[in-house]
Formats: sequence, C-alpha cells, structure tokens
Amino acid sequence: MEHFTLSNGINIPALGFGTFQITDPEVCRKSVLSAFREGYRMIDTAACYGNEKAVGEAVRESGIARKDIFLVSKVWVQDSGFDKTLFSFEKTLRNLGTDYLDLYLIHMPLGDYMGSWKAMERIMREGMAKAIGVCNFSPSRLVDLVLTTGIIPMVNQVEMHPFYQQMKLRKMMDEYGIRLMAWAPFAESRNNIFSNPRIRKIADNHGKTSAEVILRFLINEGAVVIPKSVHEERIRGNADIDFTLTEEEMETLRSLDEGRPMILDLEDPAEPARLHGIRFIQ
Repeated sequence: MEHFTLSNGINIPALGFGTFQITDPEVCRKSVLSAFREGYRMIDTAACYGNEKAVGEAVRESGIARKDIFLVSKVWVQDSGFDKTLFSFEKTLRNLGTDYLDLYLIHMPLGDYMGSWKAMERIMREGMAKAIGVCNFSPSRLVDLVLTTGIIPMVNQVEMHPFYQQMKLRKMMDEYGIRLMAWAPFAESRNNIFSNPRIRKIADNHGKTSAEVILRFLINEGAVVIPKSVHEERIRGNADIDFTLTEEEMETLRSLDEGRPMILDLEDPAEPARLHGIRFIQ
C-alpha cells in the first residue's frame, strides 16, 4: 500500500476503508475484516456513524498488531467545545478498544470548533492521537483556524471526486502543508459516474473498472481516499490500483471538474441547520 507523509512526519496510507452508513454492527464488522484481508490498513469511522464498537471488534478479531493499523475517528457537532470534545474522545477510545488514535478529526466546521481544536491539541500533545485534523473546512474557515490556534491541522477531509476536485482549497492547503483526504470519491454514484464515457474509456485501456481509475486518479492528485463498500468483490477491486495513468488520461479526468459540491454545500444555510439537528448516543 502507498503512503503519504503528514506535516508532522506521520505516515498515512493513501488508501483507506470508509465506514460511513454501515450502521449494522455485523455488516460493519465483516466489511472491515474483508478490508483487512485485502490489505487495507486504514479504517475511517466517526462518533456519529454509530459503528465504532463494530470497527473495534474487527480490529481485535483481525489479529493484526494495533501499531500496523491506522485508525481515524471524528468528533461530531453536538460535542463541539473543549470539555465535550475531551469527553467524546474518551468514549471513542472505549468504543474502539484502543488507547490512542492515529488521526482524530473535527467532523464539521460548526459549533465551538475552536474549543474542540484546543482539546485536540491537548490530546495530541499527550500522545493519545498521533495526528489531528478537520473535515469539511472551506479555505476561509481553514485559514481562520490556522491563524487562531497553535497547531496547523495535518488533514482536511472533504468531498472530492472527479466532478468536484477542490482546486482552490487544494492550492491553499498546499501552502500550509495540509493533506487532503477525499470522502465520497465516487460522488455517491451521482452523474452516472461509473458509466461516464471518458472514465470508462480510460478504464478499458487498462483493463480496470471505473472505480479503480477514479481512485488511482485521486491518489495521483495527492489525496488520501477512503472508498466504502459492503461487497467483498468491490472491496477487493478498490484495492487493486497499482497501475499508471498517462498524463493525457490525467488531463482527461481533470477536465471532468464542475467546480462545485454535489453532496455537501455548507454555504446553503439549510445545511448547518440540518447538521446541528443530527443527535446520537455514542
């Protein structure tokens, strides 16, 4: 598996396994175990996914040493703020059955995320997280966080796929040494992404699937990718991306960018209201 190096020197796998919307504990456990068998070593979860315990069970059942697994989780909006973030983090550790995380993220730039960040700086200084970062932060929110706090985020996990390539955000993040992690790399199947003729032609050139081409493209662009599937064949295929795209093929894929989000638009006032309304019992 390929790796990137974060700004603090920590190595992060370029390909991870996402668990968003895998809410059934047994399905989640089996899917994560399938991912481990296919060579994945990074698992991305979150407090609000409701599956941290299942992920933890799969980690223990896998027989893989904890040091060889890269665990990622996130604090949700309802637990923003210094004290609540520390409390949520402790629950996440208990759910996962571990005494540290490899990467801990603020899930949304909403609520008291500045207080959350100060808590995460403490968590990292005390060695309970190897790296810390954020999710869904726009360029302006990210710059504000960087200039207000002490530690620059190592990661910003955002929507990124061929139809939304985050060019403005990526340029700014490069200036601060922040690594992009792409959620929804397949755009949640929108725009008929898997049957797109330009992607399909490139896939046929290499004897690959459209999904494999998309993942190869995004990693080439410097993004960590976290595809999700509960189907063993797709889990296996998504890991089979050891091939080379030509520069012409890369330019073809870059030309698909529409420059706007398709899934999460935090500039729409309805979105923060909806997200604040999501509550869960961890």
